[in-house]
Amino acid sequence: MAASPMVNPGDQPVWVNTDNCKACDICVSVCPSGVLGMRYESTSTLGAMISIDHPEACIGCNECELSCPDFAIFVADRKELKAAGLSFAKLTDDAKERQAAVIANNYMSLSEQGAK
Repeated sequence: MAASPMVNPGDQPVWVNTDNCKACDICVSVCPSGVLGMRYESTSTLGAMISIDHPEACIGCNECELSCPDFAIFVADRKELKAAGLSFAKLTDDAKERQAAVIANNYMSLSEQGAK
C-alpha cells in the first residue's frame, strides 16, 4: 500500500505531491523564504513543475499549503518536526533576497534561466 501524499515522506519541512500539482506557481509566489521555485519539465502541461530548492529555509508559515488550489503541497506539523529533532528556520535577509530573485526570475528556480 502506498503512503499517503499528506504524510511526510521523511524528516522534511515541506513536500509536494507532483501528481496533484498543475504547476500554477502560486505557492512559489507566496513563499517568503525562497524555498520554492519552478523547474522546466517537458512532461508537464505547462512545461514546468514545482521544485523545493531550499527546504532548510522553510519557516513553517504554511502560506504555500494554504494557497495551493490543488492540495499538492504540504508543510510539516511543527510538533512532528520537533519530535524528529528538527525545527523550522527563521526568516533571514538572505531568504528574503532569494525570494525576490525567484520572483524576478519569473518564479523559476534560480538555477533555471528564462521564462517558462
